[in-house]
Amino acid sequence: MVAARWARDHGWHVEARRFRVGHRDIDLIVRRDCTVAFVEVKTRRASRFGGPLAAVGRAKRRHLSHAATIWMDRHGQPGLEYRFDVIGVLVDGHRVRVAWVENAFAAWAPTRRSSDSRSMALA
Repeated sequence: MVAARWARDHGWHVEARRFRVGHRDIDLIVRRDCTVAFVEVKTRRASRFGGPLAAVGRAKRRHLSHAATIWMDRHGQPGLEYRFDVIGVLVDGHRVRVAWVENAFAAWAPTRRSSDSRSMALA
């Protein structure tokens, strides 16, 4: 996987690939020092359809947040900082470019509203 190799080359340790919780998954979980990044990887053959961040919509962010919470419950440690990143891999012929968007979005958390207690809001 190009993204995992790129992360290792830039000082990150790969904690997990394709961490799955039901139908939800996190492509890559990496750690460097006290920072753990939950990474969504988007590969594109052309950039005309938007960048990697544009490909991670509201529903996908909610799924990633849910899976990350479960990973933290199982493997998290006190003192670690957590964030959500997106890695875009753009393939153009034989040329491969990698763009890493750090802190791409905040975790989703349930909010209470009088009309719908199941709604979600960006924390």
